[in-house]
Amino acid sequence: MALSWPGRYQKVAENLEVKEVVVGADRCVICHNPEEVLRDQRVRERMLSYLEEAIAGSDDLPPTRRAELLGKLKTEPGLAGLLRVTKGSLLRVARAKVTRESHLDGKFLLLSSDPRLTAEEIAVGYKHLLQAERARRDMKTSLRLRPVYHRKEERIRAHIVLCWLALLLTRVAETRADDRWRRLRNELQLLHLGVFRGPAGESHQRTDITARQAEILKALNVPEPPRFLALKAAPRSAACGPNSPRHYTAGRPFPNLPISWHFSPTLALLLRNSGNKRA
Repeated sequence: MALSWPGRYQKVAENLEVKEVVVGADRCVICHNPEEVLRDQRVRERMLSYLEEAIAGSDDLPPTRRAELLGKLKTEPGLAGLLRVTKGSLLRVARAKVTRESHLDGKFLLLSSDPRLTAEEIAVGYKHLLQAERARRDMKTSLRLRPVYHRKEERIRAHIVLCWLALLLTRVAETRADDRWRRLRNELQLLHLGVFRGPAGESHQRTDITARQAEILKALNVPEPPRFLALKAAPRSAACGPNSPRHYTAGRPFPNLPISWHFSPTLALLLRNSGNKRA
């Protein structure tokens, strides 16, 4: 197998190493992703743990029940290759095959018929193809390109252009922050705007910015939102009336203070702050 051929890898990216081998008339490029090695190991460990638990005690089952269990396990994705049946029809884990597959963690094979391309160009071109496929998938799912609920042509075109601009912004964010958009979005969505109402008035205050959020904002060249977006003093009659709640000292608990959280989109909050900065 070409993937098991020895040789030294050439690093072409942070998470990509390549080496070229020739098998007969085929020109093969072996790609290795160190990050995928850890992922493949974790997935295989979970599958082995599930399989060992499933076949535990199967030796005491009748042959028909054991055959039913075998058929059920073979329908599970990925388990058929990790399972073997002994001469006595007993179910066991295929340890030899597991060991062989562990040597292929994080590797994939590319074939090329163009002798002018280098191994690096073939691997990078394939990654660009994956990125194009991911962009098309993101347009259909996350950005909701379809279904289109517009009837007029100009509105349909505007909808498609807005989805394309959103995709462009996500790719720019991924490039500058050096991370996937899903992780960036999940981290930024933890930034909320709270509305606190009390006897002295109303304040709009954001949550504390974490270290990771500060790194993302700095990489995107987006200023941090202000701590307080709005402060509204209560009317004097309402603040000092006989039925008004008691005052609270800053830093003390607020047992009776009504608090409502508005989970507004983080990007809208950042864009609003950015516009105020320019003004």
